[in-house]
Amino acid sequence: MTPAPERRQLIGWIEEAVAAGARKAPACTEVGISLRTLQRWTAEGAPQEDRRPGAQRPEPQNKLAEEEQQTILDVCNRPEFASKPPGQIVPTLADRGEYIASESSFYRTLKDADQLHHRGRSKSKKKRKAPATFVAEAPNQVWTWDITYCVPGAQGEYGLLKGATSLSGILARRFRMKQPTDPTHCEGGESERQ
Repeated sequence: MTPAPERRQLIGWIEEAVAAGARKAPACTEVGISLRTLQRWTAEGAPQEDRRPGAQRPEPQNKLAEEEQQTILDVCNRPEFASKPPGQIVPTLADRGEYIASESSFYRTLKDADQLHHRGRSKSKKKRKAPATFVAEAPNQVWTWDITYCVPGAQGEYGLLKGATSLSGILARRFRMKQPTDPTHCEGGESERQ
């Protein structure tokens, strides 16, 4: 959404470029808008304020009534369904020959009533911290150790490849690897450990 003062400024720059001999399409591309946007802005004369935020959005005709939403909440809060998610409640009701609303309507209604939390006997998900990150501002500041099991051509043989690569190698995805045929031929393999 571009505010009206910024629209006026962009239109002024484009008109200035066109007066100097440029075409409208390249001038619009240069300021970051399409030619169609310029045409829409200048169709009514002076550029208007964006009307999307204040637009009237009528409620859908098929929206659930308050009674229907309350029925969904009553069903979800019954003791037999209190620990089940809507994905299990709706099929159970369908097996009994009852249809109240779709599964997504159940989810939407529970969310509006602030009841869409973990349901069931399993443990709820724990929020986990993102792993620590390191920022390299110069070469050779961040190094990592990579242990990779390589699958060679022969079936059943696995080799262990160990190597330290710099962050630049990781980002560039350029690894120099030797594909071993058995663990004794790897650098850092069995022969070096003994």
